[in-house]
Amino acid sequence: MKLIAIAVVAANGVIGDGHDQPFKFPEDWARFKQVTMGHPMIMGRRTHDAMGLLPGRTSIVVTRSPSLVEFPLDADGRPRGVAVDSIDRALEVASRLDDVVFVIGGGQIYHQMLPLVDELDITEVHAEAEGGVRFPDIDPQIWVEVAREPHGVFDFVRYERDVRLG
Repeated sequence: MKLIAIAVVAANGVIGDGHDQPFKFPEDWARFKQVTMGHPMIMGRRTHDAMGLLPGRTSIVVTRSPSLVEFPLDADGRPRGVAVDSIDRALEVASRLDDVVFVIGGGQIYHQMLPLVDELDITEVHAEAEGGVRFPDIDPQIWVEVAREPHGVFDFVRYERDVRLG
């Protein structure tokens, strides 16, 4: 299974304030929808609360209280997501759904899962932001930039784990 962390990250590493992200670019949102479509997404409860369910993707919500997370039913009567109480359980569920899984936040989830992630799909914003939630540092000893697509005030950047470390 390929695990990809995807995030919008300010120049100072900020990804949010605990309730919302500081930057919202229509082009980034369209790209997010395109690359995540059809794949499961692992997220924390606050990220789930902020984003809601996204069509065409299964939400796997990591929370201390899975029974408190409710999901609407799909046309077949199945819940459109699943809530679990650990990263290990989230990965177990995701591995049964697809070979590609996205980690979409928030801060605690990124920090816990970064050692397990294969790729980073980062929208690097060329401005700082206010907020206390930060993306983990992208250590150049571990991550190799493999693609960059400039878009004015931000770049789409893809990193892969340095295979020489494996």
